[in-house]
Amino acid sequence: MNTIKEVLRLKYLGKLSNRNIEQLGLASKSAVSNYITRFTKSGLSIDDALAMKDESLFTLFYPELQQNPKETSKPHPDWGYIHNELKKKGMTRQLLWEEYKERHPNGYGITQFKEYYNRYAKKVNPSMRQIHYVGDKLFVDFSGLTMPIVNVKTGEIDKAQIFVSVLGASGYTFVHAVMSQSTEDFIECHNQAFTFYGGVPNQIVPDNLKAAVISNKKGVVKLNESYADMGRHYGVAIVPARPYKPQDKSKAELGVKGIQRWILMRLRHHTFFDINELNDAIAGLMDAYNNKIMRRFAKSRTQLFEEPDKPALHPLRANKYVYRQYKQYTVRSDYHVEIDSNGYSVPFKLLGKRVDVWYSRHSVTISYQSEVVATHPRLSTPYQDSTIIEHMPLPYQYQYEKWNPGRILNWALSIGDNTTALMKKIMQSRSHVVRSYQSCIAILSFSKTYSNQALEMVCTKALEINTQSVSSIESMLKRKTYLQEETTQPVNNLFNQHENLRGSDNYK
Repeated sequence: MNTIKEVLRLKYLGKLSNRNIEQLGLASKSAVSNYITRFTKSGLSIDDALAMKDESLFTLFYPELQQNPKETSKPHPDWGYIHNELKKKGMTRQLLWEEYKERHPNGYGITQFKEYYNRYAKKVNPSMRQIHYVGDKLFVDFSGLTMPIVNVKTGEIDKAQIFVSVLGASGYTFVHAVMSQSTEDFIECHNQAFTFYGGVPNQIVPDNLKAAVISNKKGVVKLNESYADMGRHYGVAIVPARPYKPQDKSKAELGVKGIQRWILMRLRHHTFFDINELNDAIAGLMDAYNNKIMRRFAKSRTQLFEEPDKPALHPLRANKYVYRQYKQYTVRSDYHVEIDSNGYSVPFKLLGKRVDVWYSRHSVTISYQSEVVATHPRLSTPYQDSTIIEHMPLPYQYQYEKWNPGRILNWALSIGDNTTALMKKIMQSRSHVVRSYQSCIAILSFSKTYSNQALEMVCTKALEINTQSVSSIESMLKRKTYLQEETTQPVNNLFNQHENLRGSDNYK
């Protein structure tokens, strides 16, 4: 009953159209229209209607659903109360009937009780057939069936995943094979689908697979960041199907069944050695599937797509979406963020701030409070840095910073000469001296846990074996390997002096 008030509020206070209200999932378009018609006939103002109790408003709107005392001499239960009680977890009609019989011993038996309640429930919450508007929704999913791909070199068999998308109004279907259900492959399937359709719909309706949805609980949806980014790129809303609500994705399930029967089963005896080869075979059968005349409409899916659906799609963007990943980082003391062992600089003033990082195979984009502060090419070789000169601190700023080369070397000198030599070596090995601060500070801090003498001995060993790794130095300190002296092989002199031994001269 609260639905009626919410529909009236959105209609008259929010100024939404009936279709907009339907898209919010409150009620079907016909139900919204019915509420508006009954409100108009009631003569109430919107303020009066919203101020009424739910039960009173429902009685005013639906007088035909109220019980007729002339129907029977037996007392009727309060069906509204029964209906609401059954929404509670663990409640049963049997228990409610028993409570009813305690109050009315001459009331209905259990069979009549259930029958009357079923009639009431159908009137209050009638099942509505889904109505799909042109260019509105694209249903997407992976088929449960896979197709084998044979590796020519090894003979191993991989399973290709089959992506299926279906336009709601026309049923026009796109099928594409990929090697995994990863987010990257899932998004690439969308790129291919939009190109195939020549436009984008208002909404995408995926199932709750991991590539698209992180969580969907109690009406709160958390999308995969990369998938949501793709939606923003194309200007399309992503509205995942509700868990355990198959009616939300009925079009996708019908499409999956259709392509399994008409496409995948026809290819079951074929052997494919490449994903492109499989997609070529699918493309021919997909056209035949879409061109097949449907008896119910006396038209094909292609015809239904070309006439009402395609013109209603939004124009396709000139550049397709490039898959990229998202992470948040705290800018370290070296004013870089690290991705896969590579450093990318940000302006020095953002030290300690949380920044948003989007990175693809080719580029890295760093933003702070929705403003792009740095763009770098993606580095392919590990342990390299991309440093923009303008991001570096001005020379005079070092004296105001907590750490600088002079302070690090002074600390190292208090420990020993070899510790100082190692610090210098680390600072010289980095593309910019600030990038060495974290490693230097971590190594020098070991003197607090162990001792200056132990750290000096380990730094001596580190210089010998040419290592600058913080973890290696920590391991040597923990295992005390710096105390182990090198042992030499003992010399066996037992047979070195013997008169029966022949010397090298005997073999000339």
